Amino acid sequence: MALYFIVAFVAYLLGSIPFGYILMRVFRGEDVRAIGSGNIGATNVARKAPGLGVATLILDAGKGFVAVTAAMEIMRRLHPPAAVLVSSEQWESFRQVARPGAQHFYLIATVAAVFAILGHVFPVWLKFKGGKGVATGVGAFVALAPKAVLIVLLIFVVIVAAFRYISLGSIVAAAAFPIFAWLLYRYQASPAVFAAMVCASALIIAKHHQNIRRLLAGTEHRFELKHR
Repeated sequence: MALYFIVAFVAYLLGSIPFGYILMRVFRGEDVRAIGSGNIGATNVARKAPGLGVATLILDAGKGFVAVTAAMEIMRRLHPPAAVLVSSEQWESFRQVARPGAQHFYLIATVAAVFAILGHVFPVWLKFKGGKGVATGVGAFVALAPKAVLIVLLIFVVIVAAFRYISLGSIVAAAAFPIFAWLLYRYQASPAVFAAMVCASALIIAKHHQNIRRLLAGTEHRFELKHR
């Protein structure tokens, strides 16, 4: 149990690094919280500095990915059998003979994902006022279930192309991720892992509450490509 607390704490601290805020302060001398939506994420940074927006996106995704892969590496070292990936047909027999700790491998990785997202959304360095966790979630989810991420990214692109609402695409993609992760990686998961993934996705969706209100009211900003 102590390992879970340690992983959660480290993942939270890693996730709480406010890269958007730092980059804008260092390179533009501005507080990103005073720009646009006041969000510290890549989308808001890009409104003022597109290049820094891209850098923020990469760094925010990177901290989610690192948090999860670090948790997996810890489990690999502590419980080598827990890191063995097997086919769905072999899963039942594997579960019966695996040493203690195997069932915790993906759970502890998912806990790292949840707390990395929590760190981004509620960073201790910025009085717990952070971003929406989308990029950090993508990075964490890529480490957990890359095939599922490819599917939900496709869903995101289709929705944005059809309706031109980035927020709607993000919300639907976040909601779809646990479902596809479970379907594609069921042999690696458990009800606890699925529940943790749902919590991570629910957190991202909850941070879009203002966007949801605007979508329902028909006042949400539509994504438009600018032509010169």
